[in-house]
Amino acid sequence: MPSDDVLTWTAGRLAGAIRRREIGSSELLSIALDRIDRLDPKLNAVVTFDAERARAQAAAADEATARGESTGPLHGLPITVKDALEVAGVRSTGGAIELTDHVPAADAPAVARLRAAGAVVFGKTNVPRWSGDLQTYNEIFGTTNNPWDPARVPGGSSGGAAAAVAAGLTSFELGTDIGGSVRIPAHCCGVFGLKSTYGIVPQRGYLDRVGGGGSDADINVLGPLARSAGDLALLLDVVAGPLDEDAPGWRLELPAPRATSLADYRVGVWLDEPSVPLGGEVRAIASRAVDVLADAGARVEEAHPAVAFDEQVTLFMEAVGAAVSPGMDPTLGEVVAGGHLSWLHALDRRAALRRAWADWFDAYDLLLCPVLPIEAFPHAQE
Repeated sequence: MPSDDVLTWTAGRLAGAIRRREIGSSELLSIALDRIDRLDPKLNAVVTFDAERARAQAAAADEATARGESTGPLHGLPITVKDALEVAGVRSTGGAIELTDHVPAADAPAVARLRAAGAVVFGKTNVPRWSGDLQTYNEIFGTTNNPWDPARVPGGSSGGAAAAVAAGLTSFELGTDIGGSVRIPAHCCGVFGLKSTYGIVPQRGYLDRVGGGGSDADINVLGPLARSAGDLALLLDVVAGPLDEDAPGWRLELPAPRATSLADYRVGVWLDEPSVPLGGEVRAIASRAVDVLADAGARVEEAHPAVAFDEQVTLFMEAVGAAVSPGMDPTLGEVVAGGHLSWLHALDRRAALRRAWADWFDAYDLLLCPVLPIEAFPHAQE
């Protein structure tokens, strides 16, 4: 059996190895489960297992490979799924004690698409209660630790997902993001994450409250976490697209990149913001990224849209408060969310800001800025 370091390969490389019969799906699943036994006691990233069904699915994938067949670009890859997303026949809690025994009858649509592309789901990864924290802990499963330093957080709310990807416990992961829940764990754990454009990946089956999952949460999106940028593109192609009931009326055709060479890209840089001074290590890493882009030929300059940072933060917090309020204590929800009229006024302000950003991106291709102003911070559950 190959070394378990094979689980640190990118998903694309693993899928290629399975296609070429260099490694089997069953073999890879066994490696993943053994690696979890060895490494996860210190991390607590993978909190629920469906190993027996996964073994049967992996064996079926190997039989298909032997016949020269493939179910899709993720054929045979063993994966975990964030516990905020429903997985058929597997306890899915959203990190909330109210759903301790919740076992969905069907997969979330995005999870179903991963399966249809060949992925083998064998477990769930930890989240904070209702995916509502920059840390990852809850009353059911306890605390998830950062794989680089267990005294620090892995980020949240997709902290278990990012930790599992970083530690090589899964081929890739699928996260959710309202207020940074893909981006912040990617930042804290040193992996790649994508907050996809709103609406292009179905978010049904997202557990943000008791009875949730049947409608879309405003400003929430689903997006992949992986070990390379190429994996993000591979995974987005699998999960993006309309729900079946929407498919007659619209289809998704994502645009190609504007150019194929970095020399043809104009990049704005936003590192200096008085409201959010950067820590020394984050500034050093971001500055290196600027230098690498410039050395590769990109046109790099300090520039960003003509919008007030603090104004955006205030509006963002209003939107996040409204989006997460269904999972809050009902006596507090209205305080956070405000009334419907205030929400409509907030939408008007958001539309104006979106226009400012759209105008800026007519001239620029990319804005480079840090996810957080600091590195992963020590656990602070008080």
